[in-house]
Amino acid sequence: MLKRDAWSALESWKKGSQKKALLIRGARQIGKTTLVREFARRNYDCFAEVNFLAEPDAASLFEGSLDADSLVTGLTAYLRKPLIPDKTLVLFDEVQECPAARTAIKFLVEDGRFDYVETGSLLGVKNNVVTSYPVGFEEPLQMYPLNFKEFCQANGVQGETIDYLRDCFERRQPVNDAVHRTMLQLLNVYLVVGGMPEVVQRYVDTHDIAQVLRLQNDLLELYRLDIAKYAEGGDKAKIRSIFDTIPSQLDDKNRRFVLADLGKTARQERYRSSFLWLADAGVALPCYNVTAPVAPLEGNSKHSLMKLFMGDVGLLCAASMGNVQLDLLQGNIDVNMGSIVENAVAQELRAHGFAIYYFNSSRTGEVDFVVQDGKAVIPIEVKSGNDWTAHKALNNVMDVKEWGIEKAFVLCKGNIARSGNITYVPLYMTMFLEPTPLPETLTYEVDLSALRMG
Repeated sequence: MLKRDAWSALESWKKGSQKKALLIRGARQIGKTTLVREFARRNYDCFAEVNFLAEPDAASLFEGSLDADSLVTGLTAYLRKPLIPDKTLVLFDEVQECPAARTAIKFLVEDGRFDYVETGSLLGVKNNVVTSYPVGFEEPLQMYPLNFKEFCQANGVQGETIDYLRDCFERRQPVNDAVHRTMLQLLNVYLVVGGMPEVVQRYVDTHDIAQVLRLQNDLLELYRLDIAKYAEGGDKAKIRSIFDTIPSQLDDKNRRFVLADLGKTARQERYRSSFLWLADAGVALPCYNVTAPVAPLEGNSKHSLMKLFMGDVGLLCAASMGNVQLDLLQGNIDVNMGSIVENAVAQELRAHGFAIYYFNSSRTGEVDFVVQDGKAVIPIEVKSGNDWTAHKALNNVMDVKEWGIEKAFVLCKGNIARSGNITYVPLYMTMFLEPTPLPETLTYEVDLSALRMG
């Protein structure tokens, strides 16, 4: 099985003292079910799986009483196998197909006999309404396609190499030239293959890009079928138009999504739900404009202006006009391929937990990404060509003293270098741009001695 970063999140969940059901969300075919099955195999004596999409009759288990005893009795009868208390993991797969199962999770978790994982591909867009959300009884986990580090591991890059690269990044020291060139070549492959698990495994097994492309086109068609199946009647055409237009919109010089390209009468308010549908389904990543690069970024965001990236860079390549794969594999990621490189960066930043924004003004120009780490705002410029030291807009932003920006990154084909408070970082090192983790414990106590009277 492909090694996934989400594995450590499952381990932490299992060890948690306040056990909740784990709710894993993410786009279709990104490996959620496979991960849970393997985790159960290694950590539990007993595993039970109910797939509400493949087994629609299973929804009848939740039509009657939702008390734990009745639910467990019905579940064991349906599965035709005994479930061992304290040693069983129960998976409710594609749980969006059975809203009552999410309502029932509260009672099953309180019962405490078994551990529960729910997975869903379209939880945010499914028409069925959960009558009572199990607030306080679900622990959310968002999954994405394989990030670049996971892709490297799938292709045999050893942990020692990743550690060496991370050390170079943290110490701001150049990478060995041979290692640097190899990592850039691997990144070029990632731009073509992307991170969909089945596609990555096929590449690892065959190194045949033709087979990769066929699988990617199958996945694109699956997403289109999901739009036809799950989107509400009047929105189907709008959502499909947006989805199919993402590659050409990103290929435009300013990358911004222009509604007028969908039709002369297209207006933001009429399409807002369609953008949200694609974001909630995990197949698109909106990147909103901010009026100023200051915290909080969300408070300064303008949702009427956005870039819309594909959820997986390999699918973007497959959906793009023309045969771009060969150029990318040969390292020709110049300005004409800039949208694909930006998509990979957006995907990586989002998978690491950053909300992604961009900044553009007539005064400064446009900076590709701005992210927030704590109170700090960090501008990020993506350079796919050979002129990565030319970044007028970034310089302009850094020169505005009232914004208080203390550091910025330029992601490029060059090695690590520094110029003032701007750090030039190889594109493949986007995998090390991560939010500062919260401390495991944060204890704070107010001294009340001054309030004691007498």
